Amino acid sequence: MSPRHNRPRGGGNPSDRSDPGSGTGSGGLDRFGLEQTEEYQGEEWRVRHVAGASAAGKRYRCPGCDQEIPSGTPHLVAWPEYGGVDDRRHWHKACWNAKDRRTSRVQRSRNAPRH
Repeated sequence: MSPRHNRPRGGGNPSDRSDPGSGTGSGGLDRFGLEQTEEYQGEEWRVRHVAGASAAGKRYRCPGCDQEIPSGTPHLVAWPEYGGVDDRRHWHKACWNAKDRRTSRVQRSRNAPRH
């Protein structure tokens, strides 16, 4: 049986290669996950996908459906391009994708908490 190869074939150091998908450009990878720029409400928004494992121990409320995002659930974080840390919002992926089809007023159920 031959040994397993854990390095990519082609030689050289992988960090020396230029990869168009790396960096902070639109759709690039950074140390926090896949990040891209999208337009929403007439301005540019940064959108970052969050894996379920990195969201462990925290709960968020989705502004799209006003429902809780349970701990450990994959979701995404969106904030205006020139906004700060306080402008970040955690969304369900489906809610972010449907944001343009929703009405401006979220309908809460009778027993939903008002946060």
